[in-house]
Amino acid sequence: MANIVRSPCDEGIIRSAPCREPCTRDVRPWVLAATILGSSMAMIDGNVVNVALPVMQAKLNATAADVQWIVESYALFLAALILVGGSLGDRFGRRHIFVIGIALFAVASVWCGLAPTVDQLILARAVQGIGGALLVPESLAIISASFTEAQRGQAIGTWSGFTAITSALGPVLGGWLVENASWRWIFFINLPLAGLVLGIVFWRVPESRDDAATGKLDWWGAMLATLGLGTIVYGLIESSHLGLTHSLVLTALGVGIVSLLLFLRVEATTRSPMMPLSLFRSQTFSGANLLTLLLYAALGGVLFFFPFNLLQVQGYSATAAGAAFLPFILLMFFLSRWSGRLVSRYGAKRPLIIGPIIAAGGFALFALPGIGGSYWTTFFPAIVVLGLGLAISVAPLTTTVMGAVNVQQAGIASGINNAVARTAGLLAIALFSLIVAYAFNLALDAQLTELQIPPAIQEMLAPERIKLAGAEVPMGLSPAITAALEQAIDQSFVSSFRLIMLIAVGLAIASAIVAAMMINPQPRSQQPHIIATHS
Repeated sequence: MANIVRSPCDEGIIRSAPCREPCTRDVRPWVLAATILGSSMAMIDGNVVNVALPVMQAKLNATAADVQWIVESYALFLAALILVGGSLGDRFGRRHIFVIGIALFAVASVWCGLAPTVDQLILARAVQGIGGALLVPESLAIISASFTEAQRGQAIGTWSGFTAITSALGPVLGGWLVENASWRWIFFINLPLAGLVLGIVFWRVPESRDDAATGKLDWWGAMLATLGLGTIVYGLIESSHLGLTHSLVLTALGVGIVSLLLFLRVEATTRSPMMPLSLFRSQTFSGANLLTLLLYAALGGVLFFFPFNLLQVQGYSATAAGAAFLPFILLMFFLSRWSGRLVSRYGAKRPLIIGPIIAAGGFALFALPGIGGSYWTTFFPAIVVLGLGLAISVAPLTTTVMGAVNVQQAGIASGINNAVARTAGLLAIALFSLIVAYAFNLALDAQLTELQIPPAIQEMLAPERIKLAGAEVPMGLSPAITAALEQAIDQSFVSSFRLIMLIAVGLAIASAIVAAMMINPQPRSQQPHIIATHS
């Protein structure tokens, strides 16, 4: 599989093979700079938006379902189209598609920042997701095409390290902007980044494509995947207030299931599938992706609901909430090389059993705190334990995925695993939100009954229930009743948050069981030393 590279130092000459000879002007540092900054846009945006969600809910008078869609619309198109994005780069030029992705992401960011209503914000986030699906897979593809095989590992490691740092700093900066300026500025900060990336790309980054990429793009697969995931997510979100037996919910879930079945049919019969089902004949590959689905679903629940707990219940500032998960990201960054050495010494199977079990302990610790208390004695221990568990798991998981297929299929295998991780978060937020809504209302009913709140006041509070922890107490009540209702709302959300964390414990343990049953130990000499992260 030859890569065709046109570099500024080639003086117009096209040569096959990525930078095998020294150039008069070495483009490789510029390639790293462009891909790191471009990837960071998508990573920062995903992390920062979670921190800003409670503020967006208040400013836009949004319901819990609206808030979910702010996240889900982005995640839906990113998860469903990320494999197509990689294929587009192979066929039409990786730099070309990367530029389109950056530009689309930037334009959508402006739309997000200016959106006057929550509905427009949701649409803009969907466009951001399409842009992300174009730019994210091209980052590593451009690196792979621009570095020799001997240099590629170090280049990917540099990319991974710097994107981890930007992911860590992004929520802190975003929280500060939310607190001191406006939530809209978390989207506007993408504009200078996009301008810088486009300048570097046009000035120094070479073009590359895959001459061996033939056949039509799998547009039917992409359409069915998007329709299937989208309607299932819609059905789950709407069921939180319509009920699971409502005709609209049942229709949406039915359309989603049928669409995903048709997607599998298309992938099994088309000549150029975006997700070759033949890869899943490997028990190890199937097990690694099932483990990814379970573990990242659990993580998705924490990342979505934790900021609501901190901001709306615990009373944290937006800056403090943005910094709360910083120890997790730093652990992932500093322990990644150590985790890679675990694979070399012990193989991937044992870390993939031990890591999720430790992560399950972290999820369990999240379920312990009530309302109040110091961060260092409540949530910090949970974040550290969870970070250690994920740090032990990620490098062995990536190694297992890449080692379960032929070298020629490593790119598509990594793409599938990345898409599975994103799909896990997408579905987890929709399903967990349904559970949270049910548990919250059940707990609140019990609280109101215990407090002997008059039925008239309960009716006044009913329209606010859909906001969960963001529910506002009706005006004009006595200070004592107002305080009691605020306490009841907070305690009800904490109760539902604990339930989600306990479900996350079960998912993490299930992923460890999958590792024990389905991951085959590879000979250490055959294990590829590749470390990557799911952004």
